[in-house]
Amino acid sequence: MLLAVASTALLMGLAGGAHCLAMCSAPCGALTGQGAKPANADSNNVAVESGIQPVSWRPRGRVVQRTAALHLGRLAGYATAGALAALAMDSLAWLTQQTLALRPAWTLAHVAVMAWGLMLLLQARQPLWVEQAGRAVWGRVRPLVHAPGGVLLAGFLWALMPCGLLYSALLVAALSGGPVQGALTMALFGLGTSVWLVAGPWAWGTIRARLNTVRTDWGTRIAGGLLCAVAGWALWMDLVYKPSLWCR
Repeated sequence: MLLAVASTALLMGLAGGAHCLAMCSAPCGALTGQGAKPANADSNNVAVESGIQPVSWRPRGRVVQRTAALHLGRLAGYATAGALAALAMDSLAWLTQQTLALRPAWTLAHVAVMAWGLMLLLQARQPLWVEQAGRAVWGRVRPLVHAPGGVLLAGFLWALMPCGLLYSALLVAALSGGPVQGALTMALFGLGTSVWLVAGPWAWGTIRARLNTVRTDWGTRIAGGLLCAVAGWALWMDLVYKPSLWCR
């Protein structure tokens, strides 16, 4: 199961590249100084459309060092969030095994995961409240960047940024079976997104004029489809496979 869940998270990170470029390329570039042009009105428009406030400073320090710190912080933050999500789901699973009345809650949790995946698959976008919350969270994180180690801390707190794709990966990690597995699953998701975000600030200026709605939507739809598949498999295991063992 771990192999299936971890590979799903990695594929979600890789397939969601267009979504990551649209949502996080501008703030990543501003934090690291890689291809960021705060004075450019076009960049500000991209940031606003992405649900993130424009960044209006030039970072200090070497680009490579800041980029490494940011993405190491992201991986650590994602792994921590994945471990907590898996621990919470594992605790719920244990409770449902001990208390018969709570077993429907375990099934409903999987149904909720599938519903979120269907929403992403059909709408190809995250809910409006997620984008609004993103502006508020970014406003609190931005001042921390000026402090020593601020870029690393900002990367760690990136896991708190409201994002439909990130939430989908966390739901997958929650089904991984334990905190260690959840941390590994989210680390692989973060690795997949980092492939795009490291080159994103440089590539964004080249492709943003050609990046239309269809190209930004396909990654979100694929992520939603993968999430539905994982949730469907978990529901099948709970409702069909396990009961069938008692009939043999």
